[in-house]
Amino acid sequence: MALKGSAMKVIICGAGRVGYGIAERLAAEDNDVSVIDTSATLVQAIRDTLDVRSYVGHGAHPDVLAQAGADQADMIIAVTLYDEINMVACQVAHSIFNVPTKIARIRAQSYLKSHWADLFSRDHMPIDVIISPEVEVGQMVLRRIALPGATDAVRFADDKVAMVAIECLEDCPVVNTPLVQLSELFPDLLATVVGVWRNESLFVPHSTDQLETGDLAYVVCDKDHVRRTLGLFGHEEQEAGRIVISGGGNIGYYVAAAIEERQPKTKVKIIEADRGRAVSIADSLARTVVLNGSSLEQNILVEADIQNADLMVALTNDDQVNILSSVMAKRLGCKANLALINNPSYQSFTKTLGIDAHINPRAVTISKILQHVRRGRIRAVYSVQKGAAEVIEAEALDTSPLVGKPLRNLDLPDGVRIGAIYRDKQVLRPDGSVKIKAKDRVVMFSALESVRHVEQMFRVSLEFF
Repeated sequence: MALKGSAMKVIICGAGRVGYGIAERLAAEDNDVSVIDTSATLVQAIRDTLDVRSYVGHGAHPDVLAQAGADQADMIIAVTLYDEINMVACQVAHSIFNVPTKIARIRAQSYLKSHWADLFSRDHMPIDVIISPEVEVGQMVLRRIALPGATDAVRFADDKVAMVAIECLEDCPVVNTPLVQLSELFPDLLATVVGVWRNESLFVPHSTDQLETGDLAYVVCDKDHVRRTLGLFGHEEQEAGRIVISGGGNIGYYVAAAIEERQPKTKVKIIEADRGRAVSIADSLARTVVLNGSSLEQNILVEADIQNADLMVALTNDDQVNILSSVMAKRLGCKANLALINNPSYQSFTKTLGIDAHINPRAVTISKILQHVRRGRIRAVYSVQKGAAEVIEAEALDTSPLVGKPLRNLDLPDGVRIGAIYRDKQVLRPDGSVKIKAKDRVVMFSALESVRHVEQMFRVSLEFF
């Protein structure tokens, strides 16, 4: 266990978007970070902008790992473009340098099949955490399809607690009402507004604050109360019955296959530009109609019956294709759209273009990796608004300063708001009289500058050992 306040030594192999994003977040929290990449340009970009050590070299080569201080490292995170390099980097880090925690990004679905799961055990290829971006993003897309009206949606606490981001539209019934009154008006609704994004900035509200039209409210609620919460905010959108997916790559295929399995009534069509790929996924899918062509061509969209579709989901690996095809789909009469957008500079003006919701694959992957880096009893982490805040699920220990006092007497740091408490398979609303007990899971919202305090509150102190 790391000593209180001690920095972690982390080596990141791969300085692409995900590697850079993790390095940026870990360095901001004063960890000791080294980044390795074969590209001198990427390494230079990191040197110019971040306070981390960086090395040009091959992330799986023992001499390069030695130079980056692998013998002292607490953790290696291998996110190069190649699965095999990531796997070998973890193996070398384990066998030669005895690095305790190894995280690898592995894309090829063939490695991830459950009957080969033993491959990554300590005796074979020792990887502690495998991140598969396609699966993570695919699951995120499915959650968003299931909750129309939510701009973002994530699950915590054995899937019993949800965090949803909800836009307050013109006719939103809950605007201009102090938040404390909302809990009085709906005493049996397990939902708490924990964060608000207004005029391009994020704040954690007090119970006297009010929501305004145009706000994006982050709400933590019991998963069975999500629909009702969305309704309370004026969102009554129906779940999509007809979906057109642009892009039949790993994510598009994963989403279509999952919908076939879970929602047999939903009609799905996929538009895939590569002929070979279109034929191969058409063979593997049972009811999904696969069209070969470009989703930027109006006649292909019309052939997919876009004018009668409820939702266009754009999942190609080209942001511009995703944005344009989503806009075209809406012009042609499709009710709503959801686009995958990698480039952060595009994300800020999606609304003005008429894109209802977007997913940033990089943020999904970074959130997933960060939850394994966080110390103490942190069970899950999800980052919002490009890292301006995190939704954190943590387990309370006997020694935690939060245990045993009524919430109203807790001295919580500014910028932290508790959204829900999960105890004995029950979701509890965090009102002033509730006391947190040891083993409770607490789901809370924390502005970035307060994340360290949250870790501190859930840290295992050394007297414990």
